[in-house]
Amino acid sequence: MKPIAERDIRRSFVNCSQGEASRVRLPGDLAGVPWPELDFLGWRDPGAPERAYLIAERDGQLVGITLRAATRRHRHFAARSMCSVCLTTHTAGGVSLMTARRTGPAGQKGDSVGQYLCTDLACSLYLRGRIVSAVAAEFDESLSPGDRIARARANLDTFLAKVTQ
Repeated sequence: MKPIAERDIRRSFVNCSQGEASRVRLPGDLAGVPWPELDFLGWRDPGAPERAYLIAERDGQLVGITLRAATRRHRHFAARSMCSVCLTTHTAGGVSLMTARRTGPAGQKGDSVGQYLCTDLACSLYLRGRIVSAVAAEFDESLSPGDRIARARANLDTFLAKVTQ
């Protein structure tokens, strides 16, 4: 992913108003983001942990979406969950159901789309082995890293298509 300026991040949001986009709390240090290793930029708002944001390139354009993370339910520490984008398996709390308000008339009526995502939105780093989930050693992925990245990008594109339809 290419580095993105704050102005471009705020302009990219498709499922919120310009006012809401102007109030989004951006990640602290955009200069320190490992851009070449990212397929999308995702972050949680530290002041409002139920809020999350995701920016990706789609059809040559930046598409930003606001997300709401479901309230965590306490689960047994041995429980496993899988991210729908990168297919990384995590122990309890490592995956959250996140919903995005749809764009257009559907979103104006309150329709939303949900997806199970890595709670920290670090899918790109899991795919590249920069960070490892606690249960990564339990699973042996047969696809090459390049194929896993392509699969994750396709999964993310499918999710973004549902939000923007």
